[in-house]
Amino acid sequence: MIRYLFGRVLFGALILLTLSMFVFFLFFVAPGDPARMVAGDKATETQLIQIRTNLGLNRPIHEQYLSFLGKAVTGDLGFSYRNQQPVAKLIFNRLPATLSLVVGGVLVWLAVGIPIGIMSARHPGGVRDRLGQGFILIGLSFPTFVLGMMSLYLFYFLPRQSGFMLFPAGGFKPFLPNPAIWAWHLILPWTTLALTTAAVYARLTRGQMLEVMGEDYIRTARAKGLSERKVVWKHGMRATLTPLATQLGADIALLLGGAIVIEQVYGLQGVGALAVQAVANQDRPIIIGVVLLGGLFIVVANIIVDIAYVLLDPRVR
Repeated sequence: MIRYLFGRVLFGALILLTLSMFVFFLFFVAPGDPARMVAGDKATETQLIQIRTNLGLNRPIHEQYLSFLGKAVTGDLGFSYRNQQPVAKLIFNRLPATLSLVVGGVLVWLAVGIPIGIMSARHPGGVRDRLGQGFILIGLSFPTFVLGMMSLYLFYFLPRQSGFMLFPAGGFKPFLPNPAIWAWHLILPWTTLALTTAAVYARLTRGQMLEVMGEDYIRTARAKGLSERKVVWKHGMRATLTPLATQLGADIALLLGGAIVIEQVYGLQGVGALAVQAVANQDRPIIIGVVLLGGLFIVVANIIVDIAYVLLDPRVR
């Protein structure tokens, strides 16, 4: 077990190293002069030379990369070209909004998607199954930004015109000192994020459950007189959790790298919004930092999924 996990961690570190190399060299050859971005259009050539020297841009590219890698290992991702603030600090300040959005959205879509998938699988071809498939079809058909705009219109603009505020238009409030205000500002983003993804999990759960419920050991469990609830949740659901864990790990990792659409619609100043601003400003250190953060989350999520495999499926052990 330890040897298996050590191999996965080592492989993840290799992936991060490759990603850092690729991203760094990609932005090195990108058009634009970082010194000009820092100094502005009116800077003299002497000032540009001084800035390139201060930033180490006059050194060979491999030396720049090794210097960047050594600092990145310690958490130093350099400084923003635009405001000269540490990139790690900028990302860290945006993480609470993104983490709050992702954690709440995950809980909502699991609480909605998995039960709907199970309900559909337990009554294939029936009314409940058709309702469940209708939910899946609707959820997969609506783009996230459309759901976001509809939610704002229905639950913010219309109530506001009637003289009361049902939900705020957006923004993020810290969890402390008032968790209720924190949750109130995130209900609409959570719902918007969860509806589309819940449809994916409902479809995946339904398909896996239909396959599992036809297995011999399920028929044996029923023949032993076990209740249908125990057959579904103890035997059927356990076999279904493995593909769900794979999907969940990938989804969480990608969202932690920045739920860009949701953050833009609701004005959440998270990592995704920071990435959009960095791209618009051509702020390469921030872009590199966000990409590496997303890669780190993906690697960690895959390691956690591998651990879940070992716990859920004895055959992996």
